[in-house]
Amino acid sequence: MSQQHPIICPYDKSSTASDVLTGLDLHGKTVVVTGGHSGLGLATSRALSEAGARIIVGARDVHAARATFNGLPGFNGSSGIEVGQLDLADLNSVRAFANTVLFKEKHIDIVINSAGIMACPERRIGNGWESQFAINHLGHFALVNHLWPALIGDARVIAVSSAGHQNSAIRWHDLHFNEGYDKWQAYGQSKTANALFAVHLDELGKDVGISAFSLHPGKIFTPLQRFLTNDEMVNRGWVDREGKVVDPTFKTPEQGAATQVWAATSPLLEGLGGVYCEDCNIADVSVETTLTGVKTYAIDPGQAKRLWELSAQLTGM
Repeated sequence: MSQQHPIICPYDKSSTASDVLTGLDLHGKTVVVTGGHSGLGLATSRALSEAGARIIVGARDVHAARATFNGLPGFNGSSGIEVGQLDLADLNSVRAFANTVLFKEKHIDIVINSAGIMACPERRIGNGWESQFAINHLGHFALVNHLWPALIGDARVIAVSSAGHQNSAIRWHDLHFNEGYDKWQAYGQSKTANALFAVHLDELGKDVGISAFSLHPGKIFTPLQRFLTNDEMVNRGWVDREGKVVDPTFKTPEQGAATQVWAATSPLLEGLGGVYCEDCNIADVSVETTLTGVKTYAIDPGQAKRLWELSAQLTGM
């Protein structure tokens, strides 16, 4: 936890994904991006591809994902962007996607867990799991564990968390909201799980060259808001009645993707794995009076180990 404090970095909240890749040559690197065809994932995929990386996008709707990339240089080429079917709500789909990747790839340099859902209606998947926890956390947990053999020997895993983690620690007493559903608390728990996942993954990966980071990308309008009504967003001060953004703290998708791209590639983060980042830097530990930074419960090694063991039990990994 002593590493959880900002460092000297030339980038900030206004930087874009392309900015943070300035001077970096990613030719020869292979990157897996979940949800890499939409929102922050799309901005991430494009920036990394333009820097020379080969991108493998995991998408639930393969046809829509491929349509998005049509016209981009190198699509489905040896150094371009490929799409594979991945439904994080279905562990069989997760395993099949991972097996396809492992069959083709000897080594994966970067995994960016960018896909997710937010504040959705109550839904049960798997063995009665609350869907936000299952999709945002358990699906990615299973994916990274399946891909583990190809990560050994220098790789970074990026877990896209959120400031929403401040809405809830892990609810050990009622993990799946069987006692009453709150969509924002459920989202918060899933984002805390993302951060804790990175903490323990980094600990497990130290001896085999695998490091992990979590992050808050910032507030950005993407398909993530698809479950919210306009009235809800008006009440939160995000938009006006016509749907125009009025909150000046919102970022563009390219700015929102910057922190995950920075965490995935920056030489400044060597040896600092397990930390939570925001605005292209390591975040401060959050105090009660601020909505920035990371809560101590989201970077606690004991909580991270407990969640890892529970997740392994739930997914059968």
